[in-house]
Amino acid sequence: MWERRELKRRAKEVLRKSYWKAFLVGIILAFVSGGISPPSFNFGSTEMSRTETTNVDWEILAPFLVIGIIIIAAIFLFFLAFRIFLGFPLTVGAMRYYKQAAEGDANLNHLGFAFNKTRYWGTVKALLWSTFLNLLWFLLLYIPGIVKSYAYSLVPFILADNPNIGYKRAVDLSNRMTRGHKFRIFVLDLSFVGWILLGVLALFIGVLFVIPYIYSTKAELYLELRQEALQTGLTTEDELHLNHTPAL
Repeated sequence: MWERRELKRRAKEVLRKSYWKAFLVGIILAFVSGGISPPSFNFGSTEMSRTETTNVDWEILAPFLVIGIIIIAAIFLFFLAFRIFLGFPLTVGAMRYYKQAAEGDANLNHLGFAFNKTRYWGTVKALLWSTFLNLLWFLLLYIPGIVKSYAYSLVPFILADNPNIGYKRAVDLSNRMTRGHKFRIFVLDLSFVGWILLGVLALFIGVLFVIPYIYSTKAELYLELRQEALQTGLTTEDELHLNHTPAL
C-alpha cells in the first residue's frame, strides 16, 4: 500500500534533477486546463425600477441582445474547442512527461506525445468521454461528482501509456485502479492545501511553482497503482504498451 510521504519524497527527488522542465510543463498545463477564461460581459446594472423596465424599447434593443448572445456563444465554443482539441492532448502529454520523469526520462518532447496522428483522436475521445461522464455525475449530485472525479483521475495517465487503449476501457481501468484508494487520494490532495495557500499569498504566482510538485507526486501515485493493477491482473504490460518504445 502506497504512503503519502513516500510519494512526495520521491517527487521531490525527481524535481531536484529537473525542476525547471517540470515547471515549464506545469505552466502549459495550467494554461490549457483553465488558466485562461473567456471575458465576462456586463450589460449594466440589473437593478432597474419598474418604470425604467417598461420604458425600454425592445424593438431597438433586441438586435443588440441577439448580437451579444451570439458573441458570448462564439467565445464559449472557441474556448470549448480549445480545451478539447488542444488542451486534452497537451494534458496527456504533460502527464506523460511527469510519469516518464519519475522513471528517469525527463524529456520535454513527451509534451507533444498525443499529437501523433496515431494517438490524437484516441486521446481526445477518451478524455471527452470521461469528462462527459463526470459532468453527468455532477448534474446528478455534487458529492457523487467529486467521487467520480477521483475515479476517473487516472485516465490521462493511462492514455499517456497507451492512447489507443479505448475510451471505455480507459475509464473502466481508472475506475478499477482507484477503487479503495479514492479517500486516500483525497487526503493526498488536501496535503497540498498549505502550499497552495502560500502560493496564493504570493500574488497567486506562487501557485505555479507548486504545480510541478503536485503532478510529480500524482505521477508517483499512478506508478504505484499501475504496479498494483499489473500484480492483481487488472491490466497487462501489453495493454499499457509498457514493452513498447513509441517515437516522441
